[in-house]
Amino acid sequence: MSRWVGPLAAACLCLPAAASPVAADQPFITVASTTSTEESGLFGHLLPAFTNATGIQVHVVAVGTGQALKIGEHGDCDVVFVHDRPAELAFVERGFGMERHEVMYNDFVLVGPKNDPAHVEGGADIVAALRRIAAAKAPFVARGDDSGTSKAELRLWNAAGIDPKTSQGGWYRDTGSGMGPTLNTAAAMDGYTLSDRGTWLSFRNKQALKIVVEGDRRLFNQYGVMLVNPAKHPEVKQDLGRKFIDWLVSPGGRKSIANYKINGEQLFFPDANGGSS
Repeated sequence: MSRWVGPLAAACLCLPAAASPVAADQPFITVASTTSTEESGLFGHLLPAFTNATGIQVHVVAVGTGQALKIGEHGDCDVVFVHDRPAELAFVERGFGMERHEVMYNDFVLVGPKNDPAHVEGGADIVAALRRIAAAKAPFVARGDDSGTSKAELRLWNAAGIDPKTSQGGWYRDTGSGMGPTLNTAAAMDGYTLSDRGTWLSFRNKQALKIVVEGDRRLFNQYGVMLVNPAKHPEVKQDLGRKFIDWLVSPGGRKSIANYKINGEQLFFPDANGGSS
């Protein structure tokens, strides 16, 4: 089987989580996933455990959630594992995916410079914090890449009654890139940004950045997984893909997710029931 996944997706197939040599006759699947599962180090921890349990290798295409869903729409992967529930439900409703299973969750955090020019540190109201940032015209660095994080951030701006893309002053800037590069830009600019907690905890170039707002229920971050519909794309490896999904929501998969920690802090929390929607 040969699939065209485009230059960006093809480049992502050589990520560390899937870097081990694959024998020509060894079964494998392709998973299109959000950058946070890769950049947080979760896949480097999780996928070897899955392969040890099943003998199935996983090739990862780590891109923003929006692009991962497009890859699934084109049939260029077997499984989509992302974090934007509305977009995931639409993916299933349009017939591109089969059964959305909730796998795990964590949260988003607002990070900013230690000097905190917008004076938002210590708050637990993310919408109020965004209004303060806009009023102060403090630098805000956005992903702008149609990722789950970008979609969540834009929903929060909408809740604040602000369209940052049309604001004056040049304080709001899109990077059009993943979470790691966006955090690097925020660190270099002494700016604010919204990050998933997993990537933030694994991010090493924090410089003067720190968490300034957390704990708002609106920062909840749910991850879901779906098999690409073989009725639309017969080349999908549905049996192998289902084994991956079943393992993720099994006791063994949930335990592996829960066991992934950095400096003793758990990055992701498995959903207790592994339910589907």
